[in-house]
Amino acid sequence: MFLDGDDWQAKFRDFRTEAWRLETLPVYRVPQEAEEFSRFLAGERFPGPYEDSWTTMIRQRSESGGSVGRVHILTRPLSDYLRFEFERYYRHQAPIGEDIRILDVTERENPLPGVQDFWMFDRSTVVLMHYEEDGTQIGRELYEGDPAPFIEYQRIAIAESIPFLEYAERVTG
Repeated sequence: MFLDGDDWQAKFRDFRTEAWRLETLPVYRVPQEAEEFSRFLAGERFPGPYEDSWTTMIRQRSESGGSVGRVHILTRPLSDYLRFEFERYYRHQAPIGEDIRILDVTERENPLPGVQDFWMFDRSTVVLMHYEEDGTQIGRELYEGDPAPFIEYQRIAIAESIPFLEYAERVTG
């Protein structure tokens, strides 16, 4: 089943305790970000903090005992998009409660080779994220099998990664 519109938004609105994402790509081509990304490439920087529907959701979930998190698997040098994502999003979202972690596999073996991007909700519902090679999203698919492998991917990703703010301090000094 492919998810879009309200079916997709409902996953974030209705999860009870945890929404968690694995990100594996160096670039995500998101139409809503195109203008901001162009401005970033032109040298514009994004002061913060800022508040939007995502940060509001993170705050509300944190206050009610829930969590939102992700691990991004990457290699250095960071792509322009990753530098943008770090500055525009991660730098603001991590301090307000999103558990953003980085798994840098530049000088080590990737412990999750071949695992594709996914969202997992309450460790029971998995949505596979499908992308073209250039990072353009082409679909979201509700996974209808056993979530156990994805729970294990999450365990490995968290165990092998470090918090974003710590990583950013190391990389940007």
